[in-house]
Amino acid sequence: MSDCMYCEENDKLKSLMIKICDLSFSTLYLFKDQNHKGRCIVACKKHVNEIFELSDEERNMFFADVAKVAKAQKELFGANKINYGIFGDKMPHFHVHMVPKYEGALQWGGFFNDAGITPKHLSDEEYAALMDKIKAAVL
Repeated sequence: MSDCMYCEENDKLKSLMIKICDLSFSTLYLFKDQNHKGRCIVACKKHVNEIFELSDEERNMFFADVAKVAKAQKELFGANKINYGIFGDKMPHFHVHMVPKYEGALQWGGFFNDAGITPKHLSDEEYAALMDKIKAAVL
């Protein structure tokens, strides 16, 4: 689908996130802004805008991938809670922001958002190490 950064894997996508791996029904990305350590995006491999556009089997496969990633985030990074963001107002491709939250840390007790927060970028080596840990945990 044209104009979809997930389907095209275009420069916009690459400016925001790095592909970690393919899962059974989704693609897992590491969000480049790591203000919330381990923040990822799980994007449906099939181009749909809404969850109800998936069959029951597809929906279950997608959310099995989401659960697998959440478990890895909790175990790898000691997150106290995983926030799940499903928006898509401006990106009509079904995806879930998976944001580990830590008690006493940034935005604990409230919604995660990027407004007014300076992005925390890592070195290439740090991104690679983080992605290797996550990939090993989910595959």
